[in-house]
Amino acid sequence: MSNEVKHDETESIGARIDWGLASATGKRLARPGPKATDYTLDLARAELADAATRAEAPVREVTGLADGLRVPTTRILDRKQWIDAAAQSMRSMLGADDAPLPGGFDGLAAKAGGLQAGALLAFLSGAILGQYDPFTPDPDTGEPGVLMVVTPNIIAVERALHVVPSDFRLWVCLHEVTHRVQFSANPWLRQYMVDNLEVLTSDTGESAGEVVSRISSALRDNDQPREKGIVGAMQLVQTPEQYEAFNRMMMLGTLLEGHADHVMDAVGPQQVPTVASIRQAFDKRRTAPRNPVQRIIRALIGMDAKLAQYIRGKAFVDEVVGAAGMPAFNTIWTSPETMPRPDEIDEPRKWMQRVL
Repeated sequence: MSNEVKHDETESIGARIDWGLASATGKRLARPGPKATDYTLDLARAELADAATRAEAPVREVTGLADGLRVPTTRILDRKQWIDAAAQSMRSMLGADDAPLPGGFDGLAAKAGGLQAGALLAFLSGAILGQYDPFTPDPDTGEPGVLMVVTPNIIAVERALHVVPSDFRLWVCLHEVTHRVQFSANPWLRQYMVDNLEVLTSDTGESAGEVVSRISSALRDNDQPREKGIVGAMQLVQTPEQYEAFNRMMMLGTLLEGHADHVMDAVGPQQVPTVASIRQAFDKRRTAPRNPVQRIIRALIGMDAKLAQYIRGKAFVDEVVGAAGMPAFNTIWTSPETMPRPDEIDEPRKWMQRVL
């Protein structure tokens, strides 16, 4: 497959969402962060900005990526600022332009979409510690790509885990800076995401009857292998082209997250004195039981699938780097053809045989 994923010229979902309403709704629904004095918040912001800069050199050294490139901008945000930034990023990512929103029924649908997106942003605004956004332009250069860290969420988690704040802040930045390095060193990744997202969010033109017929046929076909959970649900409701794009995005996400977790553990012992206790406490928090409402929400928005990405991705990277070394592993960033396939992510030797 070439870098350009083929797709029909169809309207994207992003063009049918009122992103201004989404941002306003998200900020209205977002819960306040933990109680903290202005002094505590200012100190945390300054330390996070410094940690994001300091993390760049050891991450580049371990990964062998982005050598000689400038260190991009880091934005230190609160929850409402993150909602604004995330709404703008999703608007760009999903291909929405600045044209006026439609009137009539389409306008009502755009507002309904805005309310739904706003509720999702409000929920996520209390969960995101940091995020590399490959779509928003860097204010210093105009080039796409900004790293964001959410101060109140980091303070809340470090208090809950009873970890050393300065160590935890650097540890979080090591993970997010790895994402920044991944995209800085491999600019094609951004367009790869855009192309696949266009396929995923395009209007297929199918009627409700055609969708139901396709799903019924798939359920009757006992010979067709189907995944479990959210991946299996996507396999049923999406067209074959969309499901292929979904799989490519899942594999990319698994690789990016697993690689970042691998780098955190490789860099951590030299840079973060209490890394072992942080990793133990954080992994316990990731897998802690949730109340029923939280479990439903996490399942619906795919957060549990994301947790699986960390685990499967890190195991993949650990094995390949352990067997072949980091320079050979970096072959993975060559093109879409060298990305791991679904049958390879849990069997890294298959990827090594095919690519190396």
